[in-house]
Amino acid sequence: MRQRIGIYGGTFDPIHNGHFKVAQAIVKAFAMDLLLFVPAYAPPHKRRVEISSPFHRLAMLVLATARSRKMFVSSIELEAPSRPYTIDTLGQLQAHYENALLFFVMGTDSFKDVTSWRDYTQILSEFNCIVAVRPGSDGDKDYEDIAEHLGLDLRARIVDLRGKKSLPKGTLKSPRIYLTDFVEVDVSATDVREKAARGEPIDEMVPKDVARYIVKYRLYQ
Repeated sequence: MRQRIGIYGGTFDPIHNGHFKVAQAIVKAFAMDLLLFVPAYAPPHKRRVEISSPFHRLAMLVLATARSRKMFVSSIELEAPSRPYTIDTLGQLQAHYENALLFFVMGTDSFKDVTSWRDYTQILSEFNCIVAVRPGSDGDKDYEDIAEHLGLDLRARIVDLRGKKSLPKGTLKSPRIYLTDFVEVDVSATDVREKAARGEPIDEMVPKDVARYIVKYRLYQ
């Protein structure tokens, strides 16, 4: 059986409980052998937004995943900041894990903006993609509304797993776009940064070791 590897990309500024619980649920539901968090050096769509040092973001991810047997952190995008595009990263990882099935994980906001990404049709048609639909209004929408920005050929690849906890048999024969709602944790990195800036407790929003790290290094102050 081919190895299954999740690729969870993002800024992770910082990683919070929503990210972590989504990763845990995906590992379980898709029987992942491995899940890699891939922090972006500076995402092309966030070039004008102030982002914390990549070294701090990498360190927080390492702390958050230290006790997980299947979760790891990849520095592939931090080591090649001149090649920030997802299609490049996935291509490099596929070459490294030659016989593995890769599953690219993204949130609802990223999925809505995916048509602005370089070679997005290649990403959505050549790799399995998992969309973590956030709680609230998006979770109540028909999948055709969530994917209305995609062409009919890409919409035909959608497998709606909302309300389900496992992967239907026979869906891995070709790359698919999976809509999931495994986790209902309504927390955002913006909320974490704003609370940290005000000196308020963030222990319930991020993994404990990450909370200690943020306080120790006075991040977001």
